[in-house]
Amino acid sequence: MERRPPGSSRPTEPGPCLSGQRGADQAASASLQSAARARPGRHPLAVAAVLPAGGCGERMGVPTPKQFCPILGRPLISYTLQALERVCWIKDIVVAVTGENMEVMKSIIQKYQHKRISLVEAGVTRHRSIFNGLKALAEDQLNRKLSKPEIVIIHDAVRPFVEEDILLKVVTAAKEHGAAGAIRPLVSTVISPSADGCLDHSLERARHRASEMPQAFLFDVIYEAYQQCSDCDLEFGTECLQLALKYCCTKAKLVEGSPDLWKVTYKRDLYAAESIIKERISQEICVVTDTKEDNKHVSHLLEEVLKSELNHVKVTSEALCHAGRDLQKIILDQCYNFVCVNVMTSDFQETQKLLSMLEESNLSILYPVVVVSVHFLDFKIVPPSKKMENLMLIREFAKEVKKRNIWLCGLLISYPQDEQKLQESLREGAIIIASLIKERNSGLIGQLLIA
Repeated sequence: MERRPPGSSRPTEPGPCLSGQRGADQAASASLQSAARARPGRHPLAVAAVLPAGGCGERMGVPTPKQFCPILGRPLISYTLQALERVCWIKDIVVAVTGENMEVMKSIIQKYQHKRISLVEAGVTRHRSIFNGLKALAEDQLNRKLSKPEIVIIHDAVRPFVEEDILLKVVTAAKEHGAAGAIRPLVSTVISPSADGCLDHSLERARHRASEMPQAFLFDVIYEAYQQCSDCDLEFGTECLQLALKYCCTKAKLVEGSPDLWKVTYKRDLYAAESIIKERISQEICVVTDTKEDNKHVSHLLEEVLKSELNHVKVTSEALCHAGRDLQKIILDQCYNFVCVNVMTSDFQETQKLLSMLEESNLSILYPVVVVSVHFLDFKIVPPSKKMENLMLIREFAKEVKKRNIWLCGLLISYPQDEQKLQESLREGAIIIASLIKERNSGLIGQLLIA
């Protein structure tokens, strides 16, 4: 149940921004989009989504409602909205939030540039919040701004990793059966205790499933169910599929869901979600260099070492010159990790060019962008005072670009003339670069590391 206590606190203002699904994922799902958008001889399927987001997250044990808890500085609900917005055939997304959090939700929508979002006031329970969302979509509402959909998806605001394929599966099944929902195998056996606290009986785990989200319904079915259901159901119920069965005799089709459908419930789940997001946005690194021969040679060597050390990560390289059209394409394709190579120079001119391009692109609106400025220097001829000067300079750069959610790190690597020693330095540098990119630890930003 999604009851909120009186006087529950407002969420903290969202911090630095975070990220979206890769363009490659969108391209891979093009066939799924086509299937939902175009049915031969018929109009496209009208689909909307309702997200109840009025809970206080009692089990989370923090004063901020869990849907507003920050992950990498960005509110959890923003990730869920982004997952639904990526699905172009979902026309409208209705979010039910409490009156006291309405302005905060509006600021999240504006800051992270969410589209197709409408807000309604949440009820005191989960079912009442969903009902309010459905009312906003119903055709019998006066002065309504939304159009009634054929299918409505109901999803939790705190399940951020829902993918388009499972959304399409439940929508397709709901179109045929009237209702559909994602399920997962039970992890633990369910038991029933007696009144005196002893075991009464247990359920056979293999015969039962855990009900998950998303769920989808013919709009008329679920709206009628909510119109008919009792105050007891609205007050204490949580299962939408059961309402469709109880009041409309609609038996839901159950669709096997993926392990990613889990719900952020406890504080530890925030750390798990952060780890998943970091992993996803660390899967591509672009090594950037200018056209000087020494730079190109070392850049190529570093690229090869990164590929061998990080065999699960896509590593590409681009030249930072002229209009930088190829680099612009990589930025548009949403790569969030860049390594700028500088050989035998301690200035940051090339890094500044890259930072300017990233700032203009607005890439960092959703996810933090990590830039590692790598400087290969001969430590025998670079005095300690010069190293300290570099340290101070990059820290100043880092403070400035951090305001725009770009996390800048500096890395000095010894540049010996011996090729074998250079390879060793490159391997050490690759390990540090991988750590900086994957951890995305703001405490490391601006530090000058020496390999």
